Amino acid sequence: MLPEAEIYAVASRTALSAEKFAKEFGIRKAYDSYSAQAEDSEVDVVYIGTPHTFHLENSLMCMRAGKSVLCEKALTINAREAEEMIRVAREENVFLMEAMITRHVPLVKKFQQWIRDAKIGEVRMVKASRCARGEFEPSQRHLNPELGGGSLLDVGVYVISFASMIFQKAPESVVGFGHIGEIGSDEQGAALLKYDKGEIADLSFALRTKAVSDAYIFGTEGYIKVDEVFAVPTKATLYNNDKVTEVIKEPVIGGGLINEAEEVMRCLKLGLKESPYMPLEESLQIMQIMDEIRAPWKLKYSNDIQ
Repeated sequence: MLPEAEIYAVASRTALSAEKFAKEFGIRKAYDSYSAQAEDSEVDVVYIGTPHTFHLENSLMCMRAGKSVLCEKALTINAREAEEMIRVAREENVFLMEAMITRHVPLVKKFQQWIRDAKIGEVRMVKASRCARGEFEPSQRHLNPELGGGSLLDVGVYVISFASMIFQKAPESVVGFGHIGEIGSDEQGAALLKYDKGEIADLSFALRTKAVSDAYIFGTEGYIKVDEVFAVPTKATLYNNDKVTEVIKEPVIGGGLINEAEEVMRCLKLGLKESPYMPLEESLQIMQIMDEIRAPWKLKYSNDIQ
């Protein structure tokens, strides 16, 4: 669906897994190590979708081999790692972007224009929820603390990034609450972010709780509702005086992943080393917020400095 791009190679920890994936999707090369793929001179851009604890290691390896990198959210385990990843990207003069799908969905860009056009007045509050109920084995990455599992890094990053996208600045204060389950990772949490002009973001996230996954942007003159799942939305509604004034409906193609790939290609054509829609300093800021949210929980990941 992207005629100017080719999925050229895939790498996995085992040859069997890589070969199976390559065969299913018609990929030319399959590697049983990430380093072998990084060393392939035909590879221009690498998408990293490994568990959180490997993002830094895998990204540095690829960037030091001269590859552009699209790294899955959350960018890293903590802000310290994010700083290191960004430092190396700039040192090697290569492109790096956090794969936060919401930033590149066309419908999202359209309702952001409503905000710029002041159709809801001054934005005062954001409310967003990204919750799901899943049954996960301890060995699966979703709740495995050794792999950076848990609701904060897996789905909480969506709501925090959404608030960051809307307010376009760092909060001045952060309060977070979380529940640590039997496996040792956070199963659900909530956060309140307060900004310099009194704006507030009310955010919730969960992996073991069935709840809504929508978002609201409240202003002085109206509000915007972004239907489930707000991270890759197909509908947004504009309200003024509690009446619907505009509605956007638009399908998401390829789960929105195509939009991310298109943005990487656009940036590379323009010679950009980062995306203006997901700037590296903002990715770092989001990691700093998540570090602050989990600090009172005494939640430690394997990559954290003890």
